Amino acid sequence: EELAGILKDYVGRESPLYFAERLSEHYKRPNGEGRIIAETGAGQHGVATATVCARFGLQCIIYMGAQDMERQALNVFRMRLLGAEDATSEAIRDWVTNVETTHYILGSVAGPHPYPMMVREFHAVIGKETRKQALEKWGGKPDVLVACVGGGSNAMGLFHEFVNDKDVRLIGVEAAGLDYPGVGPEHSFLKDVGRAEYHSVTDEEALEGMKLP
Repeated sequence: EELAGILKDYVGRESPLYFAERLSEHYKRPNGEGRIIAETGAGQHGVATATVCARFGLQCIIYMGAQDMERQALNVFRMRLLGAEDATSEAIRDWVTNVETTHYILGSVAGPHPYPMMVREFHAVIGKETRKQALEKWGGKPDVLVACVGGGSNAMGLFHEFVNDKDVRLIGVEAAGLDYPGVGPEHSFLKDVGRAEYHSVTDEEALEGMKLP
């Protein structure tokens, strides 16, 4: 029973079985029918976007900072493996000059409405699964939630489920390597009303923090 629990909760077993539909049908969408661009910091959104594009045969270009590409080399490798092209220029500039043929998948809870709300709702599964598993494992809510903050989607996906639970402390942490030039409106609101707290740490402190669990 202990081994089964470790395999499920720590290792991530069972590995999901997937029917490779496109491979089975030898299907590929013709070039030019769809072009997708996205920006990514740590790389998770880039990998997710590249995965979707690979699934539907869409051209995919991921914009990522040069320094982030060095720090997150593994995610860059995964994106390239999925067929994505990478670049270090501005995604917004690309989109406004190719708006008729390109869709911009924004992965941060920033920008104009409805982007922050859409991204938050897509990431809300993080908080819902956290609540569900907490109830299953110890029959209650977490006392403290800690999430990394780059573009803010991961943290907002976790926090949103618990915003109304005043006894749950919400902490956002931004490492130097995940520095963003802007802040999403909902994160700003949570900070201003005192519902969530935000801290910056060095890369070394972030890596040390990973060892604590």
